[in-house]
Amino acid sequence: MGKAIEIKEIRKSFGEKKVLDGISLNIEKGEIFGLLAPSGAGKTTLIKILTGQLNADSGISIVNGINSNALTGEVCRKFGIMMDNFGVYERLSCFDNLKVFAGIYGIGKSKIYEVLEAVGLENSAKKAASELSKGMSSRLRLARVLLHNPDILFLDEPTSGLDPATAEEIQGLILAEKAKGRTIFLTTHNMAEAEKLCDNTALLDNGKIVEYGDPQEICRRYNHRKTLKIHLKSGEDMEIPHDEKSAEIVANLLKDGTAETIHTSEPTLEMVFMTITGKELAK
Repeated sequence: MGKAIEIKEIRKSFGEKKVLDGISLNIEKGEIFGLLAPSGAGKTTLIKILTGQLNADSGISIVNGINSNALTGEVCRKFGIMMDNFGVYERLSCFDNLKVFAGIYGIGKSKIYEVLEAVGLENSAKKAASELSKGMSSRLRLARVLLHNPDILFLDEPTSGLDPATAEEIQGLILAEKAKGRTIFLTTHNMAEAEKLCDNTALLDNGKIVEYGDPQEICRRYNHRKTLKIHLKSGEDMEIPHDEKSAEIVANLLKDGTAETIHTSEPTLEMVFMTITGKELAK
């Protein structure tokens, strides 16, 4: 499908702090890409560089075929950017929040109702943004992002601070946008979310990409133990090698009904991050 985003040796420092140190990535059109790192590690900085809000100290970033340093208003109309409370006016209703941006983009009222329904806020159109729960506020910010049918969505920690049920609903909305062919650049410190949503992920540590690829493939690369964990109905747990010699053991356990669950030993992305960096992925 071609590249939506090309990043070549991007560097950015704030004073003595080196935030991005030679970042290079290619993101294909129509994929969900996840940049994973603890909060404060430079994820938001990279989004701001890609969307023309910040200039890199060096390197090149190309989005939709245009250098990020030369983005025009017309090009930026192809972006949808969701960052913190960016674009939410607390005193305005959900409808009026979107009406502000609809006026900027020359979009009619019917589209406002369409996106409110898409994110499940059709019954809260008249409610002030200040009265929304955190989950509903996230939905409103996502509605604003979708209002002008952008090609690329930049979603900065879209489920941060949400309860698991609400986060899952937002994740469902993100997958629905991917199904429409949109490219999604997602930042998160939630490794489980990345495993669920992303086609490719990059792990960021000390300003550098320390691992990249399909989340499941990354986990398999670090599966050094290669074992099967079997929980028996008796309450006991077994751990056996994950090889052809164990096939008969597994078959017999299944045949006589004593095995309740069987799991392989692949690490999670969280465990991979700790293996590589020696750090926990603190929020």
